[in-house]
Amino acid sequence: MSSDAAPPFRIRSLGLSVYLPTFLFAVGQGAVIPILPLYATDLGATLAIASLVVALRNYGTMLFDIPAGILVSRFGERGAMAIGTIALAIVSIGAGLTNSIVVLSLLVFVMGCGWSVWTLARLAYVSEAAPIEQRGRALSLLGGTNRIGNFVGPFAGGIGATVWGLESAFYMQALFVSLGAITMFLLMKGDEGREEFHEQGIYQRFAGVLRENRGAFATAGVAMMAVQALRAARQVIIPLWGDQIGLDPAAIGAIVGLSFAIDMTLFYPVGIVMDRLGRKWVAVPCLLIMAVGTIAIPLTSSFTGLLIVALISGFGNGLGSGIVMTLGADFSPPTGRGEFLGVWRLIGDVGTAGGPTLISALTALMSLGAASVATGGLGLAGAAVMYFLVAEPLQRRPKPA
Repeated sequence: MSSDAAPPFRIRSLGLSVYLPTFLFAVGQGAVIPILPLYATDLGATLAIASLVVALRNYGTMLFDIPAGILVSRFGERGAMAIGTIALAIVSIGAGLTNSIVVLSLLVFVMGCGWSVWTLARLAYVSEAAPIEQRGRALSLLGGTNRIGNFVGPFAGGIGATVWGLESAFYMQALFVSLGAITMFLLMKGDEGREEFHEQGIYQRFAGVLRENRGAFATAGVAMMAVQALRAARQVIIPLWGDQIGLDPAAIGAIVGLSFAIDMTLFYPVGIVMDRLGRKWVAVPCLLIMAVGTIAIPLTSSFTGLLIVALISGFGNGLGSGIVMTLGADFSPPTGRGEFLGVWRLIGDVGTAGGPTLISALTALMSLGAASVATGGLGLAGAAVMYFLVAEPLQRRPKPA
């Protein structure tokens, strides 16, 4: 027997191999977020077409979740990350060079596919590297790092666009994702995540993962879909309701900014709670508080009222820092992890895309207030599913005698 024992896992060991690259990627992504619709209109798109161009990245991410999971299982995290990064860098440079709104649309869709591969490869790596009793902190830090990068990125993109032109934001994204990928590629240990398929084909493996984990997808997956729907919905409802009650853009921006600032203050304490008490201790309050905050939006009629409700919603969202990733890591099997996480992310991304779609439909049929209440009701249903139907995945270790 070998005398060499693997050293105990330390979260700080992921600092340079995961958290720094995540920050760099998030800065690159954040640089493009506010510039993309402006760039589309600059190329001649109407406001409606510009909105569609922005949405194409989300749809690219959602539709490529399952192929991304297969890539991770086939090539490992390092290989999948290389594929995703190359795609992102190429399409980012192409987006900055194109003068065609059609070409830009196609490139933005592929950009979403690249983000899907990168995100899933990173999640799979941390899922395998971090033991379950430290996974909550590891993944909440991952989510927090991503949020900080997305907070910094728009400032960098805005300054670059002002000094060098709108297209510079895309070049900035290409630079930052390349730096992040090189850092992660060099410092990741081994080639975790790569699996041999042998006689079993991709589709057989995928069908097996669906069959064996259908309970987790139908319960915890549905609850996390509600989390993502609430997160996406509040980004739409709060600005629209602010406009409806007569607030100016500056006031609405301040409300949204303060609400999102809370998210960045809670991620590490939330990770500690997840690892010490359990995942449901943050998942259920996250859903309940966000749902109550969403339902209360139509009751406000002033800046102060909407700000209070937005802060409540932001606090609830902060309580869920890393919860979707952590539960996905907890429920994912050792064999077929990539395929599982692909389906898991697809379920969450359906919530992300479906939240604004639900609001649009209900607002057209009834009113924005009714859409807000209905979306909050979806969150309450998700909380009930999480509390009553999902078993706590954190296995508590018995205390020594």
